[in-house]
Amino acid sequence: MRKPGTKKGAVVGSGGQRRKGLEGKGPTPKAHERPNHKAYRKPLSPQAKQRNDTKRRDTGPTSELVAGRNPVLECLRAEVPATALYVAIGIDADDRVTAAVQLAADRGLSVLEVSRPELDRLTNNATHQGISLQIPPFEYSHPDDLLDIAKESGEDALLVALDGVTDPRNLGAVIRSAAAFGAHGVVVPQRRSASITAVAWRTSAGTAARMPVAVATNLTRTLKDWADTGLMVVGLDADSSITVDELELATGPIVVVVGSEGRGLSRLVRERCDETVSIPMAAGVESLNASVAAGVVLAEIARRRRVAGRI
Repeated sequence: MRKPGTKKGAVVGSGGQRRKGLEGKGPTPKAHERPNHKAYRKPLSPQAKQRNDTKRRDTGPTSELVAGRNPVLECLRAEVPATALYVAIGIDADDRVTAAVQLAADRGLSVLEVSRPELDRLTNNATHQGISLQIPPFEYSHPDDLLDIAKESGEDALLVALDGVTDPRNLGAVIRSAAAFGAHGVVVPQRRSASITAVAWRTSAGTAARMPVAVATNLTRTLKDWADTGLMVVGLDADSSITVDELELATGPIVVVVGSEGRGLSRLVRERCDETVSIPMAAGVESLNASVAAGVVLAEIARRRRVAGRI
């Protein structure tokens, strides 16, 4: 309609044609959720971190994707459990890709062709080189299960506990040594510790499939519970005056505690140990890698048990 007494045209209006454009966009996001807000770049408070950690734990375990031709081939050769192999459409196949596809087919894995944009999305834009392997989440045991496994074996328990080892390669190497020298299981703390990732799987050379790995909510309390059942707790400490050559506790039920390379054993864990031992080394060498130190001690324990006829 024209307005009376004017030559202007009809009054402009949407006429209900853009009703969706009039709807609100919902509540304004919080400051720390907006990338352009200064609060977004500030570290979260402890309470916010706890809420975020809770949300992440609620999502449950998720699968992991190993990206890259060499890592994928190494995982398949190590018989790392996998569910699917993703190959980019039109990939320039070389010997590694051919071998990976053949190994996956021999194991009955699903070999799926996907577009490169889709593979970018699945691997979170990692350098995948046109191939990726999907690994299911690792199934951890309970610390009490390790004691049951040792009891069923008919041998004196030999367990390994890791205190502050955050490198998954070290975790994988310790698992491999534990399997080689007759340990019944490995336990890691729930926080500030490496977990069983594809890297740990690959370093363990597949032994993680048969070596039980448990998660302790509180490592100190778990060690106390094990001590109450009769296990002796022995920690590795470079400053200890007792060497592994003098480890008389090796032939009985024992749990070997390995600390991190940097700080070693934590104070509470050290106080829980019945004895600490060191590894004698040549002058000029300060310490060993955590996984190497664990292998040396486990080898000595296995030797003493063979001599004593306990294994």
